This record gives sequence, structure tokens and C-alpha cells, in this order.
Amino acid sequence: MKKTYKICLLPGDGIGPEIIAEGVKVMNAVGKKYGVSFDCAEALIGGCAIDATGTALPDETLETAQASDAVLLAAVGGPKWDTTDPSKPRPEQGLLGIRKALGLYCNLRPVQIFGALSDASTLRPEVIDGVDMMIVRELTGGLYFGRRERFYDEEGAGTDGKPGQRAYDTLEYREYEIERIARQAFEAARKRRGKVSSVDKANVLETSRMWREIVHRIGEQEYPDVEFEDVLVDNAAMQLINRPATFDVVVTENMFGDILSDEAAQITGSLGMLASASLGDGVALYEPSHGSAPDIAGQGIANPLAQILSVEMMLRYSFDMGDAADDIRRAVTAVLDEGWRTRDIADDATPADHVLGTEAMGDAVAARL
Repeated sequence: MKKTYKICLLPGDGIGPEIIAEGVKVMNAVGKKYGVSFDCAEALIGGCAIDATGTALPDETLETAQASDAVLLAAVGGPKWDTTDPSKPRPEQGLLGIRKALGLYCNLRPVQIFGALSDASTLRPEVIDGVDMMIVRELTGGLYFGRRERFYDEEGAGTDGKPGQRAYDTLEYREYEIERIARQAFEAARKRRGKVSSVDKANVLETSRMWREIVHRIGEQEYPDVEFEDVLVDNAAMQLINRPATFDVVVTENMFGDILSDEAAQITGSLGMLASASLGDGVALYEPSHGSAPDIAGQGIANPLAQILSVEMMLRYSFDMGDAADDIRRAVTAVLDEGWRTRDIADDATPADHVLGTEAMGDAVAARL
């Protein structure tokens, strides 16, 4: 009997619907090859959900996600919904909300160099040679989920002692939150090159001092075979540019991880090539690392490869389909090695007839499976 997996599709905003269609195309091609069926159900999240329901994460979307075997998300957000009014919904609330509701406390973002695109990086070839790291980011704690408040017309908060605004955000972590993300990082390192770099700001923040103590305890007691180092976040930002190839697994808290993972991704030359997985104790979520690119939405030129590589990660981590995941990685590599590009990763040396649109790039990958 054919195995069937239920997938919750969240196209979201901007280029989301265009690229997720190509992810589904490749997913179905894999299913045909391996005798697996994928039963997909679309739901709303982000700006489109705000327009339709007034909230970035409707109850129906969460119910669909919780009833699925995995969630495949494209992108959320856009200037249409930008606001600083705390009383109004924002697309990003949908993403943060679904992570929290599904208990997705661990984000994995692999950062690898595709040989055919090495010239796209702004760093010298000898600096990026051998870059192959995994950013492990804690997802459900820290500033993004701590208590926050803004005060208006507070005495002395304005210029020259006049009334003005005051706001605060709370950076908070609990012991178990740090323990579980540390174990994810050490487990990942055991399957890779055996090195963990833990990033914190222990010279300033009490949460970072606690983070460092707990990560040390986990590493020393449970993973003595894994090499371990502490790196202050400002130094980590510098070293990601100076010597990115020396990093294997990088583990850090929510906000630091948000910033550093984008920095690390840019080493490859394009966010349009990088996928991510958000894991926890239940249904996992997979998405590209890039945004919704509303400036090119609807033009059929968006790069779907990060979305397709998100499908690769879904097969690998949720369905234990390692061979199928390897097939997708090889197909993407083959397409790039043959010189095919979307506009965002094309350069002056790319022939005009080798620049593909969104659908054509999805077709090219699917044809090589």
C-alpha cells in the first residue's frame, strides 16, 4: 500500500504562492519515483490571512498544521502590512505564532556553497572554500517572546526632561529551553565534523551567563567527544566573515541566531539558495530563508530553489527519506552546474537563454530526479 503523508502548505505573501508551487512540483516528482503520495492542504498565514480574517494566524490554519505530518511554508510579509501600531496585526505574528503553537524550538539552517555559485559571494574564493556549517537557533524564547510594553507621556522620558515615550522588551530564558537546544546542536555535530561553537554575550547579559553555564554542562557531561568553544556574538559576526569555513555547528539564542544566520547565508551570495527547518516535539515546519520579495511578486522570475531545498529538508528530517532528499540535492546541483540560473543568481557570464523563470527552474529540477 502506498505511503501517504499529509502536508500543510502555507504559500503566504509576495512570491510565496509562485515558489511553493515549484516545491510541490518537485515533491510530487519524488513521490512518483519512490511510490509515496503527498496529500497537500493549503491554509492562510501572514498578510493574506490578515486581509481575509483580520489575524495573521487563523485558528483554521493552526488546526490544519497540527493535523499534518509536516508544514511547508513559503514567505510572509510586505510593505502593505507594515505598521508600528502595537494594536494592529503584523504578518510576522503568524510565523512566530505557529512556531510557538507547534512547539518548534529549534531552527536548523544549513549554509553550504554550491560550487557553481561560488563567484556570487562577495568574499574571496579562498575565504569561502569549504564553507559547510549548520546554524542551530533557539526559536521560542528570548526577546521575541518576552514581556514588552510601551509607555507614552512619561515624565522625564522626552528631550530636556519633557514627557516622552519609554519601552522595554524582556530577554528571558529557562534552563530547560537552553538544555534542549544545546542537545540538538551537539547531536548535529556528532553527525557532522564534531565541533560546536556556542554564541552568547556572557560579558554583559545574565541570560548569556546562564546560557554558557548550561551549554558547558551539557557538553562536558553528555558529549565529551564533541569539540566545543564559546564565542561572543560580536566576535562571531566578525569571524563569520574572516574565517567562515572553520565553523561547523553554531548554536545560539533567538535574536542572535536571527541576525547571524542571515549573515552566514549571505556568504553564499544569495538567500535564494538556502532552506531551513524548524523542529520540536511534534509537526515540523520547513521554509526558505529569504523573504516574500513583494517587488517581484507575480512576475514569474522568483528563485524557487530555496523552497525546493526546503522540501529536501522535509524529506530528510520528517519522513526519513534520505535517498530522496539526496536526489533533490543532486538535481539542484546538476541544474546549477549546467549553467541554468534564475535572474537573482545570474551574472554577466550567464547566457540570456540560460536565465530561467520560476516555473522553468522547477521543471528543470524535477526533470533531473
